[in-house]
Amino acid sequence: MPSTREEGLIVTFGEMLIDFVPNESGVSLAESPGFLKAPGGAPANVAIAVTRLGGRSAFVGKLGGDEFGHMLAGILRENGVDDKGVTFDEGARTALAFVTLRADGDREFMFYRNPSADMLLRPDELNLELIRSAKVFHYGSISLITEPCRSAHLKAMEVAKESGALLSYDPNLREPLWPSPEEARTQIMSIWDKAEIIKVSDVELEFLTESKTIGDESAMSLWHPNLKLLLVTLGEDGCRYYTKKFHGAVETFNVNAVDTTGAGDSFIGAFLSKIVDDQSVLEDEKKLRKVLRFANACGAITTTKKGAIPALPSDSEALSFLKDNLKRSNNPFKSTKLRFLYCSNC
Repeated sequence: MPSTREEGLIVTFGEMLIDFVPNESGVSLAESPGFLKAPGGAPANVAIAVTRLGGRSAFVGKLGGDEFGHMLAGILRENGVDDKGVTFDEGARTALAFVTLRADGDREFMFYRNPSADMLLRPDELNLELIRSAKVFHYGSISLITEPCRSAHLKAMEVAKESGALLSYDPNLREPLWPSPEEARTQIMSIWDKAEIIKVSDVELEFLTESKTIGDESAMSLWHPNLKLLLVTLGEDGCRYYTKKFHGAVETFNVNAVDTTGAGDSFIGAFLSKIVDDQSVLEDEKKLRKVLRFANACGAITTTKKGAIPALPSDSEALSFLKDNLKRSNNPFKSTKLRFLYCSNC
């Protein structure tokens, strides 16, 4: 079937859920006096990150036919995300995640999804017309854990690729959701050679390579012939990038991080929003570094508020942040070394 791609549309596939974020950092779930209800789920976060920055996106996934599910669909629409790819399951609940915030803003998760609606999406429920219209198709690995969602994921990838979409993959490892580390590693790598853009964290790099060494050699061990860009986020050390012709690093920004949830999604959403209509960025190192600096800024801003989606920045916020940091870096009385505390598993 001929492609009906619309210019600039980024379609994300996978889970959307409710994050319950403690209103006090540095305490266990049991000790927390209360929680902030925040919409989340990595693929949905990315879709909203794109529209907050003025781009076009759509989300494909399944929600429970409960109040939370309809609330989440409403949040997609309120943020300008096309929700024609969303289906509802009246017999399953929307997934919930309780998040433990450490004092440094990093997180641990406890999930309630046995099974949740996102796990029950079937291939025959996919909006193939919407998927065929994608210029970029972005996904994670949580949708690979169980059937029938795994088959739906593979079908959606196949249709998107046949229609000419650029495939973008952020594994977004959540090890407690998998039966075993070995199964997680096997399934995450089972679709590795399909993606043209891959983003991993330093923790995911260690997990996938089974090596404690974080460097160019370990990163390049994940390279495959179809890959155009490999991104590795390195916590407070920024991010590294690898292409067929060049590689390098981009520094981070200094912020007071209160919650790193969604920082990596903000980063990749910002990046995709800048390259969806100009893929020459992937072959021009100067352009790539500029885009990655913008993506780093978006990730940094996201850590300054609790919750993922509520914290995603607008284009004007990101540009203002960059302008302010440029002024600081040009001030001889202030440090020019900029740091941004990325979530180590975003």
